[in-house]
Amino acid sequence: MKVIFSHGKESGPWGTKIKSFAEIARKYNCEVDSLDYRAYSNPDDRVYQLLNYLNDEEEEFVLVGSSMGGYVSLVASEKVQPKAIFLMAPALYLEGYQKQNYHSNCKNIEIVHGKSDEIIPFANSVKFAKESKCTLHLIEGDHRLTTSLSQVEDIFDAFLKKLTDVA
Repeated sequence: MKVIFSHGKESGPWGTKIKSFAEIARKYNCEVDSLDYRAYSNPDDRVYQLLNYLNDEEEEFVLVGSSMGGYVSLVASEKVQPKAIFLMAPALYLEGYQKQNYHSNCKNIEIVHGKSDEIIPFANSVKFAKESKCTLHLIEGDHRLTTSLSQVEDIFDAFLKKLTDVA
């Protein structure tokens, strides 16, 4: 299984969270990759980049996205078949984003969102979780979730463990 990371608007492909999550994924013998979206500021251009990357993907994959990368992962999942999706403070229902309704084919979605997020209201993740009937973890933390990183790592670890136990 492959874990594919999509970073947020202001970060890069191998930031602190992604490096940490990649180590967790490798613990479960997952291959990891993180796309570099810094050439595109438009989230829908990033969706197109991810879909192009996934075009030739033959093995099972999990999409992991943070902030704008969460939007990118979720929107792309409408056209591909990920085994699961893990989103952190996803940029959903934001003004200026092309998609405002989400219809992923994936039934295994988990979201982590900080209650003190100053960029994206956690209510947006609550709305999506209700609509999609996915798992939502509302935790203490701001948009970057850095003060809660160990808790987010534990949630991600449990998420991958469930996926690999089933495999």
